[in-house]
Amino acid sequence: MPGFVTVLGVVLFIILISIRQVNEYQRGVKFQLGKFVKVVKPGWRLIIPIFQSMVKVDMRIKAVDVPFQEAITRDNVSAKINAVIYYKVTDAAKAFLEVENFWFATSQLAQTTMRNVVGEMELDELLANREAAAEKIKDIVDKATDPWGIKVESVELKDIILPDDMQRVIARQAEAEREKRAVIIKASGEYQAAENIAKAAELLSKSPGALHLRTLSSINDLSSDQSNTVIFAMPLEILRAFERIGNK
Repeated sequence: MPGFVTVLGVVLFIILISIRQVNEYQRGVKFQLGKFVKVVKPGWRLIIPIFQSMVKVDMRIKAVDVPFQEAITRDNVSAKINAVIYYKVTDAAKAFLEVENFWFATSQLAQTTMRNVVGEMELDELLANREAAAEKIKDIVDKATDPWGIKVESVELKDIILPDDMQRVIARQAEAEREKRAVIIKASGEYQAAENIAKAAELLSKSPGALHLRTLSSINDLSSDQSNTVIFAMPLEILRAFERIGNK
């Protein structure tokens, strides 16, 4: 009887130390005598010591910061660029068996791909189409990591840092572009004003007395301000006409 209790205790102890918990967001890669057996789903699982082993793989989406990389664009402009890559493991067995450290490998692949993609684009294209550059990096990295059982969800370019002299050049270019637009808008306004003035002059010339009424209206507008002094020039012919009427 004491021997049975001892054996039972040993069995219970082995069972207790063999229990492994796999959380909902994890998958277990199970090995037996060094050989891959299967992928273990969430729950409590028995892993016999010495003969079996299990490695847990996190299946949640991971955000990996790609550190600043110095690259040269196609038009020979140096730029420092960093990004963030979002990916998740879709096949736990491949992620553990096909690559030694899938997190490190994905980060290194993203760095290399980012430098290559930036080198194929001109600076203006890169600054104007950051989304297109990020999408191209995502497609390349996603295709390369498929054999590792990894799915790249998205890539976002965070910062693009240019040399100080290039920033000054871009600022001057932007200033010149704004001045150009301001001159064009001003010229367009003057052209429209000239057109309206020409139409108004044509209309006044066709209506007898219209110019005189417009003059009186302008004088009335000026008379509302006491600080203004209005000098009204009257043609000499009109004064002589009044003089002849007085003589008669």
